[in-house]
Amino acid sequence: MMSSAASMCNVTQSAITLSIKSLEEQIGFDLFERTAHGVNLSFEGQRFLGKAREILSLVSNAAISSVESEASKHSGSITVGATDTVMGYFLMPHLARFKSRFPHIDVNIIEMGRQQIEDALIAGTLDIAVMLVSNLQRQDELAASVLRPSQRRLWLPSRHPLLLKQSITLADVAKEPMVMLTVDEAEESALNYWSHLPQEPRIVLRSANVEAIRTAVASGLGVTILSDMVFRTWSLEGDRIEARDLATRVPPMDIGLSWRLGATLSPSAQEFQSFIKAASVGIVK
Repeated sequence: MMSSAASMCNVTQSAITLSIKSLEEQIGFDLFERTAHGVNLSFEGQRFLGKAREILSLVSNAAISSVESEASKHSGSITVGATDTVMGYFLMPHLARFKSRFPHIDVNIIEMGRQQIEDALIAGTLDIAVMLVSNLQRQDELAASVLRPSQRRLWLPSRHPLLLKQSITLADVAKEPMVMLTVDEAEESALNYWSHLPQEPRIVLRSANVEAIRTAVASGLGVTILSDMVFRTWSLEGDRIEARDLATRVPPMDIGLSWRLGATLSPSAQEFQSFIKAASVGIVK
């Protein structure tokens, strides 16, 4: 986590560590819980992060509204499809900033399943979609651009015995009860990478609700393998969840944009496409 943050900020890891330590001394509590396996946000750190994001959003909105930019003169309308988890865990903050930057572009967001989105893009009833492009099927008719790969990792309750292992494989996971997320074809994707192994998961619970899966893991009903996009350190009940990398390769979940191959996007759709691409890598604040 710290090395990734240092790389994004173009500074050394020690500089990041010293800055965080200085901030913790100023605010009077630890933002991270430090273990032999790395660092995770503490409960207070999660709350602090939420407040920090609120402040950054207010500053960004104030800067945008203080000066009428060329962007505010752009007008038009677009219809955007989005899948469930992408809608809930990725798109909304970017959409809010897009609306602030382009107030005269009307954006109609429709939550749909992957197959519905593909059909609608090809039929022309959607201009563009934000979805899990790693699940895209009709690649001969649809173009795609990856915005962010989201690594899949093992989620476990705190004090789980597997946390003591230096290296965890899918063979280790197969011995544990597993809770399986089903939304956005998560189960189909999981069973695909399990299919290449002699073991298979011992599924004890299935749910389309991410928070239900999070609670199930935190309360010890089972483990799961899900992407970092939906990972949170705490369940709604305040129970802790740990995430660990797997020694067995598990493909990442690619969040991206998709549109009809060969289609000429409208100026408004092009603005949306460019904005979301920039926002997903932190260029747009």
